[in-house]
Amino acid sequence: MTVALWCLVAAAIMPYVFTLTAKFGGEGRYDNRAPRAYLDAQEGLAQRADWAQRNSFEALPIFVAAVLAAAIAGVADQWLAVLSLGFIAFRVLYGICYLKDWAGARSLVWSGAYLCCLALLVMAALAAPSV
Repeated sequence: MTVALWCLVAAAIMPYVFTLTAKFGGEGRYDNRAPRAYLDAQEGLAQRADWAQRNSFEALPIFVAAVLAAAIAGVADQWLAVLSLGFIAFRVLYGICYLKDWAGARSLVWSGAYLCCLALLVMAALAAPSV
């Protein structure tokens, strides 16, 4: 279970890597009083980093729910570890694809990360005691 919990930490930190790339890789001076307006005005790499950041925040709740549900239901630690590491690996690849503007590959690796979460949720449902 420790691996899965460290993966939760990594997933919580990941959006901020893209945030820093978007804020400090953009054109013009970053305005902390209006960060969204600044990021919305960006193009190229900074814009894609902002989009990757937003999607990373959107992916976080299902991953947290999947890991916690699987842990509570008693899913085997090796499955928790493998699928959690798989999610992190797919999300790192997703970010790279976003920054490189590889849209087709990005969709494929997004699907891989989502399937890791879905597998954890299904395993949790199967492992949970019937009531």
